[in-house]
Amino acid sequence: MLSVENLVKRYGDKTILDVPALKMNPGIVHLKGINGSGKTTFSRIVAGLIPFQGDVLLNSQLSPVRNKVAYRKVVNYAEPEPKYPEFLTANDLIQFVGKAKGASEVSSNALIEKLGISRYMYDHVGTYSSGMLKRLSLCLAFLGNPQLILLDEPFNTLDTSAIATLKELIDMYHVNGTDFILVSHQDMHEYGIDVNGSFLVENQTIHSL
Repeated sequence: MLSVENLVKRYGDKTILDVPALKMNPGIVHLKGINGSGKTTFSRIVAGLIPFQGDVLLNSQLSPVRNKVAYRKVVNYAEPEPKYPEFLTANDLIQFVGKAKGASEVSSNALIEKLGISRYMYDHVGTYSSGMLKRLSLCLAFLGNPQLILLDEPFNTLDTSAIATLKELIDMYHVNGTDFILVSHQDMHEYGIDVNGSFLVENQTIHSL
């Protein structure tokens, strides 16, 4: 699924991550670590959102360094605490991201209904609760035909119904060939999710458990 070579991320003189080599096999991977360990930084690197030294290779084919557009089209990401311009609506964001990801109208509408977004589709996101924002971010993360979906603290602020829906989506997409990296300090078994591998971020690097 994912391989990392000589990955280094620094902010000024401070090294956040230094990962000489890492391989994550296909499936559902759990990335653990305490707050501030670098989990979200790694997620944003893999999502192609921030620059870094080294390289990341998806399915032995695509790199965010060498195949920027093609890579970002098939790697989706939901942030732990999503924030969007307050004047936009869910419809605006879903239309924009859906077009960029090549999502069909039918599949987009199915996600909207499944995640219960339709009732506030045309309200400005500045009026949304944290739970509503989380549902929207998850909808965006499942748009298109992703090869890899990264979900950072996926269950935060979700109610029981939304947690069940998210688990169904993960199961459905995984069966159809999408890989996942679930980034959380929480135990995924508590949510009924069987992971294929676990990794720990600590001491500015990442290793398997």
